[in-house]
Amino acid sequence: MWKRTDHRPKIKAGDGPQAYQCKEMGSAWEPAMPHPLELSEFQSFQVFEDIRYYVKEVGAQLVKKVNAIFQLDITKDGKIVLQWTIDLKNGSGDMYPGSARLPADTIFTIPEPVFMELVLGKINPQKAFLAGKFKVSGKVLLGRKLERLFKDWAKY
Repeated sequence: MWKRTDHRPKIKAGDGPQAYQCKEMGSAWEPAMPHPLELSEFQSFQVFEDIRYYVKEVGAQLVKKVNAIFQLDITKDGKIVLQWTIDLKNGSGDMYPGSARLPADTIFTIPEPVFMELVLGKINPQKAFLAGKFKVSGKVLLGRKLERLFKDWAKY
């Protein structure tokens, strides 16, 4: 049987939360995304911001060519630290931080150093995937269209 060890009064129905309870709950909460001031420590954040600008400029053309939603989960030490969605399926295209609002066609889980090498063209995406450097779920073949997006952005 469970035993109470905190020696605090039991809460009865109708009692409002105690001040010390709110404080504890608030301190235990951790946001899924890092605080904006912490984002500067990630090299990929600036790359995402640049690609976001590119998508805003030529998004309508990209929607006609790509017709897919990509979610990129950037990891550090095995934990997701950044999440971005590139929606090139709806409207004139959009790119935003966070998980996909609509179901993503393809989800990439990539360590940040590998992502940086991919977008800068230092490694071949197919070879990196086959070597197990990142994971893909969903429609894997759409990765070719994302690769094309990164190459076009690099020329932009």
